Amino acid sequence: MDKAEFGRLLRAARQRALLTLESLAEASGVSVRAISDMERGQSLPRQATLSELMDALELDEDERRRFVEAATRRTEKIPRQLPPDLATFRGRTEALTAVRRLGSHVAGSGGAHVVISAIGGMAGVGKTTLAVHWAHQVADRFPDGQLYVNLRGFQDAGQPLDPGTALAGFLDALGVPSSSVPRDTEERAALFRERAAPRRLIVVLDNARDEEQVRPLLPGSPGCLTIITSRSQLSGLAVTEGATLVGLDVWSREEALAALAARIGEERCRAEPRAAAELVELCGYLPLAVAIVGAQVSASPQVPLGPVVRELRDSRSRLDALSSGDRRVDVRAVFSWSYRALTPGTARFFRYLALCPGPSVSAEAAASLAGVGTAAARRHLRELVSANLLSRDAEGLYVLHDLVRAYGVELVEREGDDRLGAETRLVDYLRYNAHWANRLLGRAASRSVGPPAEGAVRVLLDTREEALVWFRQEESTVAAALRSWEDPRLLRFRMNLTQDWVTYYSVTGRWTEEIETKRIGLDAAVQLDEPAAIARNSADLSRALAETGQADEADRQVELLLGLLDRLDPVDRAATERSIGWVRGRQKRHTEALHHARRALEIYRSLGDEGTAAREMNAVGWYLALLGRYEETIALCAEAVPLLRRHGNVRIEAAARDTMGYARQRLGDLDAAMADYRESLRLYGEAFDGYNQAEVLDHLATAQQEAGDRAGARESWLRAADLLSAIHSPRAERMRANADALEPPAAPTERT
Repeated sequence: MDKAEFGRLLRAARQRALLTLESLAEASGVSVRAISDMERGQSLPRQATLSELMDALELDEDERRRFVEAATRRTEKIPRQLPPDLATFRGRTEALTAVRRLGSHVAGSGGAHVVISAIGGMAGVGKTTLAVHWAHQVADRFPDGQLYVNLRGFQDAGQPLDPGTALAGFLDALGVPSSSVPRDTEERAALFRERAAPRRLIVVLDNARDEEQVRPLLPGSPGCLTIITSRSQLSGLAVTEGATLVGLDVWSREEALAALAARIGEERCRAEPRAAAELVELCGYLPLAVAIVGAQVSASPQVPLGPVVRELRDSRSRLDALSSGDRRVDVRAVFSWSYRALTPGTARFFRYLALCPGPSVSAEAAASLAGVGTAAARRHLRELVSANLLSRDAEGLYVLHDLVRAYGVELVEREGDDRLGAETRLVDYLRYNAHWANRLLGRAASRSVGPPAEGAVRVLLDTREEALVWFRQEESTVAAALRSWEDPRLLRFRMNLTQDWVTYYSVTGRWTEEIETKRIGLDAAVQLDEPAAIARNSADLSRALAETGQADEADRQVELLLGLLDRLDPVDRAATERSIGWVRGRQKRHTEALHHARRALEIYRSLGDEGTAAREMNAVGWYLALLGRYEETIALCAEAVPLLRRHGNVRIEAAARDTMGYARQRLGDLDAAMADYRESLRLYGEAFDGYNQAEVLDHLATAQQEAGDRAGARESWLRAADLLSAIHSPRAERMRANADALEPPAAPTERT
């Protein structure tokens, strides 16, 4: 996409300069073949080459900026998802020799899928560590980036990651807009293979459950290296996909001692060689256990190794998932030793932290789970990171290893902690703060919200950008909670959470996520048998379905809404009529849309709700305009505008101005129409509503084009395209195509 854009810009600039390929090559010192490859979208220039081309073309500052943006934008779409390499990586000489040999084949033309698995399926053996270390070592051979996903194939809480969900993440990393991601897993897999085909990528599929989970995620390109880790052998992939299996056992004695020394220092190991040797032996040479023990010993440099060895030797408890024939190998004993070394407050905090449903957790969410303040939570988190019971990802969120999480959940049950209370606090933290963050996005909820549960953190957000950052931070936790927590006592909390969270997806144009979330909310409302809640969730779902062109499903939701009308109070009935009208309008069933909007307006007026009635007057006016009744539209919206201003409804005032502009344009009053459009743009700007600004810019461009202002129309469409691109809307391409159609034709090259 970026290569093609740069090629188009280069060709247009060369033609405007009346230069042939040969003459540009002579003027710039860049070869004819290189320039031709760039113009055909086959390559992008290096910085020095770009400067030479821009100088030869004598570009002005604006043109140079566009060239630089097109040439460098590619870096934004190169995924860099690998977790950090481990600084204390040691050993694995034989395994690294084997995988490097395989990697050299991939760097050629053959291609390979490599599976790193542990013999006997033992967890904590360092599969991920080796995979990531290897991937970092060969990353320079795969210039198009690295994809990484934890498939969560072996964990006690929740289900393994669905391949379709993993594919959605990969497609997003490769620049595919959310709204363009197919719903079907097979279609997502096909699109992923298509996008990966021209690229040289490393794909790390971590912690796979079985072959069926992995197969849809294989890129299938000879230019890609796929590394899969699993506790299963995945021998089926060797048969059907030609995968090479690399069995990974526990460390050798020498490797384990080297790793321990890297963590606690060579001097301490040399001072107590027998104790060091017995310590790694009691860890079963298991890398995870050695890492935890090493971190604890390192944190207490004054403590000799002997007492640590005696405590570990005398422990008889077992972590069932990692039990083995050698009774000295007891990972739970290592976890227990680390846990008992925590301060009492951090020990309690650790247990509640293990209940987080998502793969990572923020400090605020962790504080809410434990019912402590954020400052205290950060102190506990630092202690847990120091104890190597916790790590941090590239986003700064906190990550519990699957086995450590399982151990923590066991402790919750053993200690009789209030699991329901912790989960309630977390859901309420997510619900309450989403509700107030929505106000910064210009989408305040119509219903009131009470205070959060005691112990749930309130986040201070002051700007739209801060609100969006918070939503992104908590997105994975919300998704996991909605899908994995099935306690019926949490049903209402989950339903309310979907209501407050879905605005984020709507504002950012992420219809797929909105649809999935509202299905969960609707299911909860149906189980609770609350007509008003069913109507709210069904209305939101039908709007998202209509927006994405899923007409049949949208119709089914409308039928559900129509059947609910008699069970609703007047306020909810009016809101439902309004939503039905919106869906019918999006489906271009304008007569039906007008009917339902008018019914909503009648109810609002009967209730004396002037502000909401004014909002609905705009909707009625819009549907009248779509039916060609322009004078009625202008009169109704002109009546609504001062009412909307009185009630501070900036967004709908902007919508009413747009509606009036549309009607005046159809009546031929272009100057008045463009004035309305520009006022609408200003108001939507105050509301930080980029999506609707793009809609108005589209309308303004058509009026400018009709008035003969081709340059103004082109600029408006380009602005609309930029706004829609920012939220990954597929409509951005149509706006850009409209602008390109108005680009002045290039002057013909003079023939000699």
